[in-house]
Amino acid sequence: MTEISFSGPELPTGGALALLEFAESDRSNLFKAANDATGGAIARAVEAASFSFKPGASCTILAPGAGLERVVLVGLGDKDGVTEVLAERVGGVAALAMTMHSQAAIATDGIDSSLVPLVALGATLSLYRFDRYRTTDRDDGPKLAALTILTDSADTAQAAWTGWDAVAQGVTLTRNLVTEPANILTPVAFADRVEDLRGLGLTIEVFDRPAMEKLGFGALLGVAQGSSNEPRMVVLRWNGAGDESAPLAFVGKGVTFDSGGISIKPAAGMEDMKWDMGGAGVVTGLMSALARRNAKVNVVGLIGLVENMVSGNAQRPGAVVRSASGQTIEVLNTDAEGRLVLADVLWYARETFRPRFMVDLATLTGAIIVGLGHEYAGLFSNDDTLAANLDAAGKTSGEKLWRMPLADEYDQLLKSDIADMKNIGGRPAGSITAAQFLQRFVGDTPWAHLDIAGVTWASKAKPGAPKGATAFGVRLLDRLVRTYEAQK
Repeated sequence: MTEISFSGPELPTGGALALLEFAESDRSNLFKAANDATGGAIARAVEAASFSFKPGASCTILAPGAGLERVVLVGLGDKDGVTEVLAERVGGVAALAMTMHSQAAIATDGIDSSLVPLVALGATLSLYRFDRYRTTDRDDGPKLAALTILTDSADTAQAAWTGWDAVAQGVTLTRNLVTEPANILTPVAFADRVEDLRGLGLTIEVFDRPAMEKLGFGALLGVAQGSSNEPRMVVLRWNGAGDESAPLAFVGKGVTFDSGGISIKPAAGMEDMKWDMGGAGVVTGLMSALARRNAKVNVVGLIGLVENMVSGNAQRPGAVVRSASGQTIEVLNTDAEGRLVLADVLWYARETFRPRFMVDLATLTGAIIVGLGHEYAGLFSNDDTLAANLDAAGKTSGEKLWRMPLADEYDQLLKSDIADMKNIGGRPAGSITAAQFLQRFVGDTPWAHLDIAGVTWASKAKPGAPKGATAFGVRLLDRLVRTYEAQK
C-alpha cells in the first residue's frame, strides 16, 4: 500500500504533481507557482487543450520543467460543488495518472480541510492491486511508493487520516477476500483469516459443524452437505462503547463457491461464483475498519460460510429442512442457497444479541441485476428510519442504494404445500421474494437487507474501484455506524 503523508502547500522539486483546481478562472497559489517555475508550460497546456476543469476531468503535462516529471490537472468544477464523493473521485483520478512515478504529490488548495483526507482515501483505493498469484509481470503495476497530500491543514488532515486509513485497510481486506480463488478460500480458510484479526481487539468465535448442529442450523447445513469442505459460522464482536448496550448487527452471506448444487448453474461464468461470499467479505472488512479506528459503539458481525457443491450427498430439490427458528423450508431450488444460510444466521443474531438493528449483505439474486444493473444495490427494510439512514450513508459514501418494496402479496408467493415455506417464489419479483423469505427470520427487530449481487464485482475500472472486487458496502456501513456513534 502506498505510504500517505500530509505536508504544507510547498511546490515539490521532483516527481509528479497533481493540482486540483476549480473551474473558476482564478487559479490556486500552487498552480501559479508551478506555472511560473515551468516557464508557463502549464497555462499553455490548459489553453491548448481547452481544459475547463469539469469535475473529475484531467489533463496531463509531461516533463514540464523545474524538475517535475509530470503535472496532472484535475477539475473540481464549481467551488460549492465539492462533495465527499467528488473528493474521493479526484484523489483517485490524480493517483491513477501518477502511478508510474515512485513519488508524487496532490495539491488541495481551496478544498475544505474536512475533505482533504477523502482525497487521500480515493487515491489509496484507486491504487489497489491483487497480485498474490502472479509469477510474471509483477512489475507492471503501480510504482507509487509515497504520496504526499499538500494542504494548509496538514496536522488536522494527518490526525483525521488515521480513521480513514482504517477504512482503506478494511476495503483492502474485503477486496483481497473476494478476489481469492475458491480452491484457496474455503469456508475453513476464510474463518482462519478472520481469526487473524484478534490482534485488533475483536472478540472472535468460530462455530464448526457439530456446534451448528447443536444450534439447529438445518438450513445452513443443508446447503453445506454436498461439499467436502466443512462449513463455519464466525461471530466477530467489537465492544467499542465499553458498556452492555445493545449492539449493531451486520450479517454476511459467505458462500465461498456456488455451483448451484444439483440445480447446477450454466458453465459459462460459473468462475464468478468465487465471489458469492461478497457479503461475508464486507462484514469482515467493516469489523476490521471499526476496530482499527476504535469506533465508540458496540457492533457484532456474523458470517455464514459454506460451499454449495454437487455430490452424492448434495441437497436434493424437494428436500425439507428445519431452520434454527423451528420453521420448515421446502427447498425447490438448491441454487437459491444464500437465503438458507442467512435464515439461520439472522435468527441466531436476533436471539443471541437482541441488536438495535440488523443489516444483512448478500450477493443474493440475479434478479436485482436485471432491475438495477451495476450502479445501485437493492435495499429492503422493515424499518423506515433504518432505511433512511442507510440511504443517506449511501449518498454520502457514493455506494448507492435503491429501496425496493416488501408486501404481504409477495410473501404469499412463498407458500409451500408441505412445509412452512418454500425457498423460491417463482421468476417474477425474484429479489423481492428472496427478501420476503429473509424477513421471516428477523421477527420485530429493525432489519435491512442489501442485495449486492450487481455491485460486488466490477468488469471495468474507475477511480476508486479497480476492475474486480469492489468491497461495496464497507464505506457505506462505516458511514452508517458513524451516524449511530454521533447519536450516542
